[in-house]
Amino acid sequence: MRESNTTLRAIARRRLFEACLIAAFACKSLEGGGFVDVNLYPELTEENRDSVFTVNLFSNLPGRFHYFSLTNIINRGADSEFSGDYHYYTEQNLRWAIREDQPWDLTTQWNFRSGKDKERIRFGARWRLSDARPLESFFESIHLTYSVNFHLVQLDHEDADVWQMEHAFRKTFPEVSDRIYLAGFVDHTFGEDLDDRFPDSPMVGEVQFGCRLSGNWNLVAEYRVNEYRRSSTSNLGLGVQYLYRW
Repeated sequence: MRESNTTLRAIARRRLFEACLIAAFACKSLEGGGFVDVNLYPELTEENRDSVFTVNLFSNLPGRFHYFSLTNIINRGADSEFSGDYHYYTEQNLRWAIREDQPWDLTTQWNFRSGKDKERIRFGARWRLSDARPLESFFESIHLTYSVNFHLVQLDHEDADVWQMEHAFRKTFPEVSDRIYLAGFVDHTFGEDLDDRFPDSPMVGEVQFGCRLSGNWNLVAEYRVNEYRRSSTSNLGLGVQYLYRW
């Protein structure tokens, strides 16, 4: 039974990776603009049970739609970063700009991970503050993009009435170098029915500092906070990123 479960996990990981590649090529064929980045973290400083491989995919779609996905392969072993025992977490987002001249999107997120009854669907609205007319010039002057997504409705297997705020940002530093950037997100979840080991409104966040080495290759350092983790809630991942834009 153990060998059978291991085989099934290996097949699931391979199928998930194949799905990411298929999605990337499908989005690329639309020629609407987008990117895919692949991140590998061979060094985790505080906690080995964390994400060691990440794929992000973004594409503009026809009709003011755009697609974004995040897929993490997470190590489950405590002895090393690559113990051979993994699970996955992924978010599949479809967003629709209400109007071309307004900074509001309607959003849907399909969120699932390894395990039983781990799927959820979220509906909400996203405010791109850095595209709002009163604030646009300010954000341009500091080379920052910032948005907040209000996941107001969540459908899942739990009885609790849960909602979430999702912050995302990216900052460049052209006055210093066009090779470096700072990007990340903070997810703040409310209303979950959790036991006393967790805070009332847990946060999950990542801040990635990247430096372009050559071509599409970046060196990355990623500071992470995960208040759902029972051991160390913070971690630092060091690794490399391959970024391809179209």
